[in-house]
Amino acid sequence: MKNDKLQVIASMKIRPGKLDGFKKQAAEIIRLARERDTKTLRYDWFLNNEQTECEVCETYVNSEGLIEHRMHINDALNKLFNEFADDHAVTIFGDPSPQLVEMAQAHKEVKIKWYSFLRGLES
Repeated sequence: MKNDKLQVIASMKIRPGKLDGFKKQAAEIIRLARERDTKTLRYDWFLNNEQTECEVCETYVNSEGLIEHRMHINDALNKLFNEFADDHAVTIFGDPSPQLVEMAQAHKEVKIKWYSFLRGLES
């Protein structure tokens, strides 16, 4: 059974003194995703107890869904990392398309780990 879904966990650290701006920019990014994305199944942001780190849990129908999402939020995400957050890392679970791999490799400033599917409850 082929599953094209991609799951993504993105993590970042919030710069000291920038929490309020971070929260406002995160809200803007979520708004853009809600209004524009057509292949995003999950896009949930979480803060640690100290509110110094954030993790984003994402699920896309397929690689094209993640590509579409990045196009929709690119400017707002750049602002987030230029002004409010650092140390961006992404873990991608699933089998990405060659186009997604190429796009990801262009972002040298982001630490990316890839995991391909082995087995699950339905395999």
